[in-house]
Amino acid sequence: MTFSQQLRANANLVEGRLQELLGASANSVPPRLAEAMRYAVLGGGKRFRPFLVLESAKLFGLEPSAALNAAAAIELIHCYSLVHDDLPAMDDDDMRRGRPTVHIAFDEATAILAGDALLTFAFEVIGQPETHPDPAVRCELALTLARAAGPAGMAGGQQLDLEAERWPRSDAHDVDRVREIQEKKTGALISWSAEAGAVLACASSDDRKALATYGYLLGAAFQIADDLLDVEGTAAEVGKATGKDAAAGKATYVSALGVEGARERLRRLQGEALAVIDRFGQRAATMRQAVAYVAERTS
Repeated sequence: MTFSQQLRANANLVEGRLQELLGASANSVPPRLAEAMRYAVLGGGKRFRPFLVLESAKLFGLEPSAALNAAAAIELIHCYSLVHDDLPAMDDDDMRRGRPTVHIAFDEATAILAGDALLTFAFEVIGQPETHPDPAVRCELALTLARAAGPAGMAGGQQLDLEAERWPRSDAHDVDRVREIQEKKTGALISWSAEAGAVLACASSDDRKALATYGYLLGAAFQIADDLLDVEGTAAEVGKATGKDAAAGKATYVSALGVEGARERLRRLQGEALAVIDRFGQRAATMRQAVAYVAERTS
């Protein structure tokens, strides 16, 4: 099976579980809110973060079914972040994944509530016995996911990203400041996704640390590829407006290093990510392919 086929197969598994979870809760949710949640979550996407959860679990011999709830939970949080990121007060985007964003398709208040609901629903899913039979493992997943998504993680990164638009030009182009933004905003959730399989398998602390580091490196590479797509991609390819980072004065790797400098940093991150998972040998073949995928994607 090629990498693209494996990515699609895992996405189909996660899509099915998300449909089940959102369907099971629909009877107790106001219809418009339920519709907005489904619109936000089931509107396509590569399901890359859930893919990492399933693949990291596979490293330790776990079947996909044993990791599906954790995979669904991270996608719920990712989708919530996209809904809020697209709002007028944030990045003010009208298109996401080739169709109107949630606040355009519904309204701003419903979009805010849909994001809030998806965030909290993710922790309901993590807390289900189906996620893992050991309550201690479920608590560990919930604790680490809260850290990755919260004020010291993704939410904090989003705050820094917004503030960067008002920084002096020299600060916005400072590589260390860009790295801090992206480690929090993008890297934290991708790192959690890569480590989650090891948590589910009760793997060693060394294995967990290696996968978490791999995730941070992969997240940084993912963000650089995103920055490059904003400069070089088209709206038709990417599924949303491009050229917005420079127009908004955002602090990105491209603004800090230039296009060629960003490409060089991307190549270095790829090498570091590959090196850190050498310990898993051939078992990590698909996760090695993910490193190339992140750098070469066009959407």
